[in-house]
Amino acid sequence: MGIRPARSIRDADKPPWTRYSKTKPRRSYIKSMPHKDLNQYRMGVEKPDYDLAVHMVSQQDILLRDNALESSRQSANKQLELKVAGNYFFLIRPYPHHVIRENKMIAGAGADRLQKGMRKAFGRPVDRAARISNGQKVFSIYTYKSNLPSVRIALDRAMKKLSGNYRVEINESAPKI
Repeated sequence: MGIRPARSIRDADKPPWTRYSKTKPRRSYIKSMPHKDLNQYRMGVEKPDYDLAVHMVSQQDILLRDNALESSRQSANKQLELKVAGNYFFLIRPYPHHVIRENKMIAGAGADRLQKGMRKAFGRPVDRAARISNGQKVFSIYTYKSNLPSVRIALDRAMKKLSGNYRVEINESAPKI
């Protein structure tokens, strides 16, 4: 069995369980942190003379799993590397702090003797997610105005990999990275 679908964890109204202490792990709510799938947050070349900033902005409160962010990052970055190599700076803004827990249940014959049901059902940490609020920037791309069509295609590909609704904001004044 693989990971659960995004619809089972994407509601942002759940309380965040992120307390993990490296110095005193026994006092943590989360005894062990799940591994990170998203490791790279800055791609491309940082140049001071970029004249265009394009942002992908969320239109709703949502939880995005880190492997979904990684998948959309890879598809957008691949498009940018093909079309505008060396003339862009791609930045991922959210960080996956939220720990997703799952109360694993066994199905099949004799499973009722092996588990306790919903008694002490806090769950085990299985993955990480980023909490994204309405109006928050998810991706930012800094480039030149001539590269706008390629950037739009890259962000469109990234949006198709993520659940939720997003819009593209274009800032043509001198952007600050």
